[in-house]
Amino acid sequence: MSILKDRVKETTTTTGTGSVTLAGADTGFRAFSTVFSVGDQTYYTIANATTGEFEVGRGSYSGTNTLSRLEVYTSSNSNALVNFGAGTKIVFVTYPADRSVTDDTAAALAIALGG
Repeated sequence: MSILKDRVKETTTTTGTGSVTLAGADTGFRAFSTVFSVGDQTYYTIANATTGEFEVGRGSYSGTNTLSRLEVYTSSNSNALVNFGAGTKIVFVTYPADRSVTDDTAAALAIALGG
């Protein structure tokens, strides 16, 4: 089960396709370390505003201020892990559309599982 928390957003300069080292909360936001315990899973987005690279998926928080990328739902790399290049990226908790539960226009329950 993935845990959702509000206003959790940090930066990272991690490159590649592995786990992301979190570098601290943006002003007005909370750090992953203040709301998650080791092993907690959450939905995340990683985005590089400069290059347009992005990834939305499910990850696991580590006590070493690291987010392991477990599963990718959508990304700028054909929905696969993004090989992030140099530069600062933002990492934040999100609620992916592919995993959402909503009302449709007829007030019927709609569950999105997958693209």
